[in-house]
Amino acid sequence: MSNATLSAVDAQLRAGFKLEGRTALVTGGSRGIGAAISRSLASQGAIVAAGYSSNRERAEQFIEEMTRAGADASMHQGNVGEPEDCERVIREVIEQHGALDILVNNAGITEDRLVSKMSVDDWHKVLRVNLSGAFYMSKPALEHMLERGTGRIINISSIVGKMGNIGQANYAASKSGLFGLTMTMAREAAFALEKAGKLDDNGIGLTVNAVAPGFTETEMLETVPEKMLDKIRAQIPLRRLCRPDEVARVVHFLAADASSYITGQVWSVNGGMDM
Repeated sequence: MSNATLSAVDAQLRAGFKLEGRTALVTGGSRGIGAAISRSLASQGAIVAAGYSSNRERAEQFIEEMTRAGADASMHQGNVGEPEDCERVIREVIEQHGALDILVNNAGITEDRLVSKMSVDDWHKVLRVNLSGAFYMSKPALEHMLERGTGRIINISSIVGKMGNIGQANYAASKSGLFGLTMTMAREAAFALEKAGKLDDNGIGLTVNAVAPGFTETEMLETVPEKMLDKIRAQIPLRRLCRPDEVARVVHFLAADASSYITGQVWSVNGGMDM
């Protein structure tokens, strides 16, 4: 990593302290939108636990970059499509850092094919990671947060969950499913806190929200032909793709104590594409 790049990361990581003392777990947190979210949360003073699935070398490099820039960060391997892995990772983070204040369910995959050519395995593989994975991670995290009476869960959905997309029936269904999961968990969290006598007018609360990015400049789009990307840009009023940092800023806003009155909402970051 060059000195110039390190300085830029360092400047970002020192941007504020809205989340000082908080621990955040970001699934898929060492690449793409997840890496941007990890950096953004760290920039507000959070301890970041970055989840990854298989690329240990890349995760180690990312954590090294974060720590060299002054962030307090750790990495945690696990397959979000496996409930036992999810429970273990949540437990690891709590044991290592003392608590879990923020969970960002960001990990996601694609297996794109037309419905007529999509196999049952293609369908279930994407649903298992993108939708069931968010449930598997949220369940133990929510139990921990309810015990403490505070917390933030933020699900990363997609504009495709709102609008659909040719060749992405499985992905669209998984991302749309996150909307219902988000709203239900938000209602259940408020209900459980009230029942336990832990709703506090002046507290930071326990909120659950979703962020739905538009087409974003990440590795997922690297295989898309430029002509196709031009067609996508033409559908966006701002005529450009989303940047990972623009999604990350919304996530750290929702994670802040001052956002305690926002729950059960879907925040679109898509340049107006769904207007």
